Amino acid sequence: MLAGGCFWGIQAVFQHVKGVTSATSGYSGGTVKNPDYEQVSGGETGHAESVQIIYDPSQITLGQLLKVFFSVATDPTELNRQGPDSGTQYRSAIFFSTPDQQRIAQAYVQQLDQAKVFSSPIVTQITPFKAFYRAEDYHQNYATLHPDNPYIATFDLPKIEHLQQQFPNLYH
Repeated sequence: MLAGGCFWGIQAVFQHVKGVTSATSGYSGGTVKNPDYEQVSGGETGHAESVQIIYDPSQITLGQLLKVFFSVATDPTELNRQGPDSGTQYRSAIFFSTPDQQRIAQAYVQQLDQAKVFSSPIVTQITPFKAFYRAEDYHQNYATLHPDNPYIATFDLPKIEHLQQQFPNLYH
C-alpha cells in the first residue's frame, strides 16, 4: 500500500510496472471507516489517497517497487503535499503488512538518506497497514481514461514517461 499525492498518478505509474497484477485507488491510514472522496479531501479523516498494489513476487520485488515509487511516482521530501495538492491526505506513506515489508522499506529509506539521493530528508511515513477503502469507481483508472485532463497531462503523464525512460526493463 503506497501513498504519495493524488492517487491517480500513483495508480497510473504502477499499472505500467511489469509484475504488478493490480493497482487500486483508495484511502488508507485514517480513522474513519468507509470514507468517501469528499470526506478524505476535507483532510479530517486521517486517510491518505493511497494505492493498493498487488504484485507477483516472482516477477518483481518490493525493493524494485519502492525504487519506482521513490524515483518516479512521488517526491518523498515533500511533507503533506505533492505538486499542487496539499494536506495530510496527500502525504507520502508506505503502509506495511508484514515485518519484512517494514524492514525492507526502512532499510531502503535509510540507504537513500545516507547516499543523499535527495537534497532534503525523506519524510515518507512507514506505518502499519490497518485498512484500505476502495475509492469510488470514477477514480479508478482515471489517468488512463482522461489523458487530456490538464491535471493528468501536467502531473501524471510525465511520471509514466519517467518510468519508461528510467526503468525500461520494468515498463509495460
